[in-house]
Parts: sequence; C-alpha cells; structure tokens
Amino acid sequence: MPSTGVWAELRGQEQVVEQLRRAAQSGAPTHAWLFTGPPGSGRSNAARAFAAALLCDRDLLTERGCGTCKACRTVLSGAHADLTNVTTEKVTISIDEARELVRKAQDKPSTGRWRIIIVEDADRMQERSTNVLLKAIEEPPPRTIWLLCAPSPGDVLVTIRSRCRSVGLRLPPVQDVAELLVARDGIDPVIAEAAARAAQSHIGVAKRLATDDGARERRNQIVRLPLTLRSVSGAMRAAADLVRLAEAEAQSSFEQRDAEERASLLATLGAPESGTLPPSMRAQIRHLEEDQTRRAKRSKNDYFDRALTDLISFYRDVLMLQVSSGQMLVNEPLRPELEDFARREGPEDTLQRLEAINEVRTRLVSTNVSPLLAIEAMTVSLLSRKDLDR
Repeated sequence: MPSTGVWAELRGQEQVVEQLRRAAQSGAPTHAWLFTGPPGSGRSNAARAFAAALLCDRDLLTERGCGTCKACRTVLSGAHADLTNVTTEKVTISIDEARELVRKAQDKPSTGRWRIIIVEDADRMQERSTNVLLKAIEEPPPRTIWLLCAPSPGDVLVTIRSRCRSVGLRLPPVQDVAELLVARDGIDPVIAEAAARAAQSHIGVAKRLATDDGARERRNQIVRLPLTLRSVSGAMRAAADLVRLAEAEAQSSFEQRDAEERASLLATLGAPESGTLPPSMRAQIRHLEEDQTRRAKRSKNDYFDRALTDLISFYRDVLMLQVSSGQMLVNEPLRPELEDFARREGPEDTLQRLEAINEVRTRLVSTNVSPLLAIEAMTVSLLSRKDLDR
C-alpha cells in the first residue's frame, strides 16, 4: 500500500520510509544523515520528506509527517524558516558557501523544533569545502540536523560519512514510478508506464518524458543512433547529432525555469510592467542571470550524462537479447531492430561498447575534455570491425 502524507512520493522505498518515520517519531533523531542512491531514486525528496516530518506541527502522540499542516507544506515547498535547502547551482559547492552553511547551523530554530540543513549534492563539494563542514557536523548545536545527499557513500569523505546515519535508496520498480505519475500528475497510465520504463525508473526523467513530446523525440533519436553507424564518417555525424540533441534537451529544460525565476523575482521586487528598471532592480536581475549561467553549465554536463545513459540502454537491451535473459527491454518498441542488431556480433562486443560509453561518461565529469571530441572518439569505437575497414 502506497505511503501517505509527506512520504507519498517515495514509491518503492518502504524500508526507507519506515526508518525515517521511526526517527521522526522518536523525538531525538540523529544529528546528521547521509541519503544515498542512484540518480532518480529520490534522495532529495526523501530528505525533504524527513525534514517535513521532523518539523510537522502534530505532537508526538500522533504520527509526524501529515503533509497537510503549515509546517509540512512550507518545508515541502522550501519556504520554512527553519529549513536551509542547498542545491548545486554551479559545478561545485564553494568553500564560502560551506562556511555560510556552518554559520546558519549555529542559529536556533525560529518556529519549529529543529533547524534543518539539506545539502542535496554533497558529492559536489571539494575536499576543502567538506572539511569546513566537518566540525559543524561532528559537534552540531543541539537543535540542528544535517541531511546530506550523494549518489553513494564513497562520494563523501570518510570523515563525514562516519559521523552520519546512512539512508540507502534504490531505483523504484517501473510500476511504482508509473503509479506515481498517474496519481500525482494525472498522466495516462499507458504513457506513464512507457515513460517510466524509458527513464529506467528515474522519476524526474520519467515525468519529463511523459509530459514533453520534444523530450520523447530527442530520446528516441539518441537511442536509435547505433542503428545508423555504418562508417567512420557516419560515426562522426552521429557524434555531432548526439551533442546537438543533449544540448537541445538541456536548453529546453532550463529555459522555462529561467523565465519563471525571472518573472517571480520581478514580481517580488514590485517591478513596473514596462519601462526601464531602477538600478537596484537591474543589479538583482543581473545576479540572477549570472547564477542561471553557472547552472546552465552544470545542466549541460548532466544532460550529456543522461544522453549517454539513454545510449547505454540500447546496448543493455542488445546484451539481454544476446544472453537470452528473458528480462523486459527498456526500449521495447525497438525490439525487432534490437533483435537484428543482437545477431550481428557477440556479447563480448556489446560489453566493450558499454565500457566505451561509461568511460566517456567518466571523462566528461572528471576532466575538461571537449564533449564533441570525446563523443566522436566514442562513436568510432562503437563501429563494428567491418565498418571500421570502410
């Protein structure tokens, strides 16, 4: 049975929900938590739900995390006075930002029981920045709780990890993601299931695929790229296409958000509907645009990784067919083409291609390599031996 209240969106995470429920109800939760799980598993959603349960207006005699009281609603929207939610708007969290978090951690709660600090991308902190947090996490004020999020425990310094209580999330089953899209977003069940499968249970990506025709078409083009690889020149063109599609997806995703943020800021500032803005307002708009530019760089890196993940799903399906696993394919509509492709070579060749794609994913994250150059080299390596001789 699906969870209710603040836990409603944590589908397929029953053990995690039970762990967090008990901690919220205890009245004396651990002062530092580390939420880990693969992208799309809902790490930050789990952290926010836990924060809402901790700050819920209900008393200890009833279950915390109702989802309807003012405290729950303001935490989930990010507006609660005792919640600091840090998302990575740049490639890394700077040491100055870490120091500001330490300063905020010293403040007493203003309206709730706890002051809660969520760091959604703790893995994006450089070692110096993480060390700044160490003492604050080691010896926090009595009413402060830290909630850190990262893909895996190994992405956080061991000195931090050892001082946190671990919460491990998994990618939820496809059916659970589809049911969430239907219940939360009113999406048609057939579309929801297809999107959840194509997104490989990544909840955010599944919603985008279910609601954005352009996103679905761009993904379809990326997944079909291996079917077009016939020569070195064709591989180079495919690389350019993949880069173009990833950049278009990134641009599409943050254009709307940027516009909404600008409109919201102008409304908050009481800006005139027309005419020149006063200098003070122009300065704040410029600061917002600078933040958005930094975020765009991070978004492009993420969307390159997503495009390569979609490409991996093609070869994953090929491998499943080659070893006769009987598992459901991620790209089920492409089954005839995948079956034909799988007959051309063996599973060893497919594993080499999967390794080549994963190597490029690592290079794009850890180095300043040109995406086009790296992906060109990758697409050439995806060619069959006979195609390389052409």
